[in-house]
Amino acid sequence: MNGLSAPAPLRRNRDFTVFWLGQALSVIGGSLSLVALPVLVLDATGSLVQMGLITVVTGATGILTGLFAGHVVDRSDRRRLMIVCDLARAVLLGAVPLVWLTAGPLVWPLYVLTVLVTALKTVFDVAYVTAVPQLVGTGELTAANSRLMGTFALGTLAGPVAAGFITAGPGGEWALGIDGATFLVSAVSLRWVTFGRHAPPADEAPAPAPASPGGRLREVFAVGFRFLWGHALLRPLTVLLTLLTFVTMGATDLLIYRVREDLRQDAATLGYVLAVSGLGVIAAALAAGRLRRVLGFGPCWLGTVGLIAVAVAGVGLSGSVPVIALLGAVFMFGITLGGITSMTLRQEVTPDALLGRVTSAFWTVHNAAGPVGAAVLTGLGARYGVPAASVAGGVLCLLILGAGLATPLRSARRPPAAAVSAAVCDARRAADR
Repeated sequence: MNGLSAPAPLRRNRDFTVFWLGQALSVIGGSLSLVALPVLVLDATGSLVQMGLITVVTGATGILTGLFAGHVVDRSDRRRLMIVCDLARAVLLGAVPLVWLTAGPLVWPLYVLTVLVTALKTVFDVAYVTAVPQLVGTGELTAANSRLMGTFALGTLAGPVAAGFITAGPGGEWALGIDGATFLVSAVSLRWVTFGRHAPPADEAPAPAPASPGGRLREVFAVGFRFLWGHALLRPLTVLLTLLTFVTMGATDLLIYRVREDLRQDAATLGYVLAVSGLGVIAAALAAGRLRRVLGFGPCWLGTVGLIAVAVAGVGLSGSVPVIALLGAVFMFGITLGGITSMTLRQEVTPDALLGRVTSAFWTVHNAAGPVGAAVLTGLGARYGVPAASVAGGVLCLLILGAGLATPLRSARRPPAAAVSAAVCDARRAADR
């Protein structure tokens, strides 16, 4: 183990516990922004297209940042990098209420804020994923990821309700300011966490890649992409997730517009709908470990695509707020279960020295269609109505499910050892270039 001790069992793992609890409050803050930002845009412009444009900007920024985020993470002190990202986001979000007080509601600062905060979030999230295998053993990755997702679920329950009341009362700008304060808590908690107690076996850890010059951004990205493309499960998973993200990135905008505009509900009601949706995250976090053991990775992930298809189509067809809230929970169950299983697979099969670049490449590729999908879905919703756009999204999800059944994912119960070995060898060769 290269002189590093194996991590304690999850229930007695101090570093993981501090890491886990330290992120809890910032997750609630992120849920505040999830509601507050699109509502601020909608209140300022009254335009579904403008809401969609904010989502497009978010997705595009994530893609561009993803081209280099993994390289930055693999070359940096991960804890220090995460702290810097937290502190920067705290300053940016905390400035929103001050801007509103001095200059009044302005839309353009929200676009600037979205670009900067999304770039910082992308770098932080890549580091976040790479940190987990350094805190827990391989056999407890699913449990650790489920616990982290469970914390996210609590945030999605409490955050939207709080955001609804804050937005209806003091205003959405204060919800963003509170979100900024939660990042200060995250930064302080990370000071008490030690990463790197657990190292991968020596025969799985490739030699670190030489630092790449700034002009070789394509080569930096290609190292992670080659690993993805060389793995029998990660290859079809990345392709299918690219298509699925085309639908899911704009689905939340359709739900918000459906509740606020089509059904004429206030911000507090929207908060309750999104809070009920969080029940799906809790259920997925509790069930992920057992479902993966019983069904295997492939069937488990493909099943989530079917659930997402039903939920997306149903939101547009239903005129009942409680039914839409329930469908939101089904949607979040599918998104969360799929996220836990796919993230755990990448952590299991990827050498630590490459995990940042592989994670970054994975997110960049499968998020590439998201901004386009958000623009198309919200454009369809604005022109033909949310029901038509939602049904179209549901049908596309079913087509993705059908395509997945024709790949090795349909029967995959565990990462194929031969594929893992071949991918690691390819990664080593890529890193040595």
